[in-house]
Amino acid sequence: MKIENNRNAKQGIRPHLKISSSNEMFLLTCAIFLPVTDENEQYEELGAPVKKGPPVDDLSSPESVKSHDRPPLRKIDQYVRAECSFLSKRATVSVLSCMGFIIMFGMRTSMGIVKLQFENDTKVWGEDTASAVESAIFWGYALTQIPGGLIAAAYPANKLFGFAIGTSSLLNFFIPFTYRHPPFIIFLKVLQGLVEGVTYPACHGIMRYWAPPLERSKLATLAFSGCYGGVMFAMLICGILVDYLGPMSPFYFYSVLGILWYLAWIWLVFEKPAYHPCIESKELMYIENSLGKVSDTYTPPTLQNTPWGTFFKSMPCYAIFVANFCRSWNFYLLVLNQPIFFSDTYHESIEKNTILGALPHFLMTVIVPSGGILADRIRKNGILTTTQVRKLFNCGGFGMEATFFIVMVYCNDFESAIIALSIGVAFSGFAISGFNVNHLDIAPRYASILMGMSNGIGTIAGCICPYVVNKILGEDHNKDKWKEVFILSAFIHYAGVVFYAVFASGELQEWADPSVEEEKQWNQMAETGNIKAFSNRNNSVNYGSVDKPLPPRPPLPKQLTEESSLQNTTNVPQNVPPVQPQATVTTNPFLSRITNPFRQEPVQPQAQDTYLYGTVDDRTY
Repeated sequence: MKIENNRNAKQGIRPHLKISSSNEMFLLTCAIFLPVTDENEQYEELGAPVKKGPPVDDLSSPESVKSHDRPPLRKIDQYVRAECSFLSKRATVSVLSCMGFIIMFGMRTSMGIVKLQFENDTKVWGEDTASAVESAIFWGYALTQIPGGLIAAAYPANKLFGFAIGTSSLLNFFIPFTYRHPPFIIFLKVLQGLVEGVTYPACHGIMRYWAPPLERSKLATLAFSGCYGGVMFAMLICGILVDYLGPMSPFYFYSVLGILWYLAWIWLVFEKPAYHPCIESKELMYIENSLGKVSDTYTPPTLQNTPWGTFFKSMPCYAIFVANFCRSWNFYLLVLNQPIFFSDTYHESIEKNTILGALPHFLMTVIVPSGGILADRIRKNGILTTTQVRKLFNCGGFGMEATFFIVMVYCNDFESAIIALSIGVAFSGFAISGFNVNHLDIAPRYASILMGMSNGIGTIAGCICPYVVNKILGEDHNKDKWKEVFILSAFIHYAGVVFYAVFASGELQEWADPSVEEEKQWNQMAETGNIKAFSNRNNSVNYGSVDKPLPPRPPLPKQLTEESSLQNTTNVPQNVPPVQPQATVTTNPFLSRITNPFRQEPVQPQAQDTYLYGTVDDRTY
């Protein structure tokens, strides 16, 4: 796309846009909903305008940020700047993340469409082989869900995300060559699942640095909506490719598209805004000021500081796990079997099957971000609590999708079935504003770990679903068998509705509250320490000291030791009873150590000799 800026723009003349491809049209459409960094931008989000600072000279020039703050330009940046002129840098990150998910889920969906051409080739693929191939990617995907959160915290998230999509696209290129050798294609699918398993936590890591709090819902929702948009685009494109270029063409198409995307990703996306050589100073200051304290105090989760046992004792966590399993079952059922269902039941052509079959997923792609905005508005206006919003959206979305699944299997014509499926899938988009963001409500500190765990459990549904479907269908793929498949899926959704409605919560859990940990660290008199009596050098007892051994006192010099012992032997009279401190008037209860009820013992032990010596770490009080 080329944008010809008119020198008379200040006079009201609008710039002239030349659109040369459909991809540029997609990017321009995204720009309508995303912030654009221009000279007069105020960064107003959700009705909260940010006051404008002092004017900045020529924000588009590299000199607008101090030289020591701006990283050096790469060789390619000297010829072509790393930017999309009509999108802000953070919006560019979100759009490219969305396109990455579109490619990833397009590769998964293409397998179900291509399988239509080979469903009668039993010499190559039997029913068991087809189930193994379809579920292979989920076995690898499940293995890297939980480690993916830890890996994304240890390495740059942008490089990890790009590596995952790029490697999966490269592996997808070899599938046509191994199609008649099922063990090899299963191996490739497992490898694809392994590398794709880190994409969700990596995307969370990217948004942690790039998405300001007031834009986090919008930017993150746009990125993850690519998961559902990928299914829609695959339904549209793969059917046409199979009809005109052959059954293997979708694999080559997505491989080339993924490699081109990877080149654009490493050119335009950086780990943090401060690392971007072409970011405008206004946008950089806006992002860093809005994220400053959060980014500075963030402690990445590790195996040691993560309460693994607490996760499995928390019923709100189980509610998220069950909801993810139920949602994944129905989602992967449609991704893998929707074209085959309509072909077996209504005997429609692949082209019509895929074009109309994309309608449900198009509606869901629209509903997902819209549902997020609606849920935030309801919470912001105080109409419902967070818990009520999560339960309403999740249970309503699940229940409506299950109901229209049952309606669909009793439809007598293809068009009615598509309409019923479209309504049900569209309603399921509201559920994403329920369980899929519930991690941030109950445990924002461990949201990435919980996301990995729930996605791992959801991936188990993707592993089991192909086997169950093929077991029910058997050799006869008739309408009655498909009824059993979708009615089973509907009741799985109903079970998820009941469980989530009973046990879900939108409140911060006590074990995930960072203020509790801060209190434990700074309040040494908290209940976390064992309190016991402490005896000082005067043999008096001080209560309230923390059960923590003090560092050993350094020994006195030899000369002082001899003088002290000599003084004790010469100056202290023999047979003199020790003087009890503060016991001159034993009859006064307010001076008595035993009977005085208002006496306060010192909380801390007396300072030791090392106060004025050694380093700061050596001193005790």
